[in-house]
Amino acid sequence: MKCNNKANKIFLILQEEYPDAGCGLLYSTPFELLVATILSAQCTDKIVNKVTPILFSKYPKICDMAAADKIQIENIVHPTGFYRNKANNIINAASVIINSHSGIVPNNMADLIALAGVGRKTANVVLGNAFDINEGIAVDTHVKRISKLLELSLKDDPNIIEQDLMNLFRKDHWTRISHLLIQHGRKTCVAGKPMCKSCVINSCCPYFQKNAGR
Repeated sequence: MKCNNKANKIFLILQEEYPDAGCGLLYSTPFELLVATILSAQCTDKIVNKVTPILFSKYPKICDMAAADKIQIENIVHPTGFYRNKANNIINAASVIINSHSGIVPNNMADLIALAGVGRKTANVVLGNAFDINEGIAVDTHVKRISKLLELSLKDDPNIIEQDLMNLFRKDHWTRISHLLIQHGRKTCVAGKPMCKSCVINSCCPYFQKNAGR
């Protein structure tokens, strides 16, 4: 397994600091996680978690979602932003799952990213959390920002950042490191006001080393 000493140290420290870190989206089935992750684009988990119980109570099955009225879906998911595109993507994704996958959410990257509104980030979230498959690393804004501060990746393209991180962390840690970095970004390495002095991984952080004296 590929493993970088610095990356492994970061993983172990964060694992100890945030033992309960996990997916912030509420779901009970792979399809619910898929929908929730589609809705989470440019939106907080908190807002998504307020919307999805209403959505899933009205459309409890994939076939219900595939046959749903687009305007009704739009009205429910409106608080998440980009609601027209999201409603359309959810209905289309549900339809493809019904027609091409026998009503079962696919558990591989190729079929997932072929669904409307699903890119590698969404697919990685679904695979890692719903199926316990480490296909890649979900790169959100927290992961992207912290990876750059730690100089784990200096790129801006999430797909390149993902590949950089995959080359540094053990494969069986891929889903977990995403959760840990996201939690760290919410609790300590906050955008615009990182709490560097109290950061448990500041000894691994070039940003802290460069700015410690300021």
